[in-house]
Amino acid sequence: MLGVSDIQPMGVYGPAHAWVARPIFVCWSWAWPGPAGPHAAGLGPGTVRSAGSTGVNLVHMLDMCSVGLVLHAGSGMVPIPAGVFMMGTDEPEIRQDGEWPARRVHINLFYMDQYEVSNAEFEKFVNSTGYVTEAEKFGDSFVFEGMLSKQVKAEIHQAVAAAPWWMPVKGANWRHPEGPDSNISNRMDHPVLHVSWNDAVAYCTWAGKRLPTEAEWEYSCRGGLENRLFPWGNKLQPKGQHYANIWQGEFPTNNTGEDGYKGTAPVTAFPPNHYGLYNIVGNAWEWTSDWWAVHHSPQETHNPKGPSSGTDRVKKGGSYMCHKSYCYRYRCAARSQNTPDSSASNLGFRCAADTLPDDL
Repeated sequence: MLGVSDIQPMGVYGPAHAWVARPIFVCWSWAWPGPAGPHAAGLGPGTVRSAGSTGVNLVHMLDMCSVGLVLHAGSGMVPIPAGVFMMGTDEPEIRQDGEWPARRVHINLFYMDQYEVSNAEFEKFVNSTGYVTEAEKFGDSFVFEGMLSKQVKAEIHQAVAAAPWWMPVKGANWRHPEGPDSNISNRMDHPVLHVSWNDAVAYCTWAGKRLPTEAEWEYSCRGGLENRLFPWGNKLQPKGQHYANIWQGEFPTNNTGEDGYKGTAPVTAFPPNHYGLYNIVGNAWEWTSDWWAVHHSPQETHNPKGPSSGTDRVKKGGSYMCHKSYCYRYRCAARSQNTPDSSASNLGFRCAADTLPDDL
């Protein structure tokens, strides 16, 4: 069994404080008991088992017979193997969002951030570049009413007509997610919020990365599973366990916080999927590079990048505010959109790359 002594610090797949083990060869049997893959054999997400060993939660599975790489700590990237998957669904829950039809898509190997970009990581970017987000330039951003203090709420006299729980809050931005009387001092490991698509692109460029395409994002989200609602399968809470940070209770009046969080959670919270990605659904919405469209060709495609133009950009994954009764968008096939300059208290991102950046 792989022990701590097998892990060596290397500046290859993450920053200097990330830990990366030397490659180990692992080979799986395809004879899984049922369609659920490794879970059905008693292995948790992100777990690999080789001959004569027990499961090792640090190991990220590249594929069923491949080289495994131990990744631990830090905010590194993981390789997403090339493959083919069915994007979208022929059983859409929200037809107007263009979740359908299911279509065959080929994806080349690429790299994806294990975690959503955190406040700590975004702060490094801002300190290094002096970047000012669009929410800071505009002077306000949208915040969920239930997160606001009485003092801030008392000064607001407008809301979004179709969703009155969304309020424009002066002084709300990534440093002050609920307005000027809030801060992130105890949330540095939570996803950065109030970042527009333009802000996300600026960060990715600085980091030597890019935003994932919608196809790459969904392929990564599915983690090698086909025709499943969620990254871990079809049951929202397998064996009663919470796998994502979403809304429990009655939206928008009562969030019971049964998953442990009423707002965002640390980017490392909850089990990762089979590709080693944490919080790929729930917690914070994630921008993708695609322009928004709701009509898709059923034809087979290779590395699609979406429409060539548009007014809104695609976001995926849902957030801590999502509930089946209102926003059943924490499914792999689900999608939504915002204008590129939009920001909100449930909207973040993670990066992708064709090759590993030089400083990783």
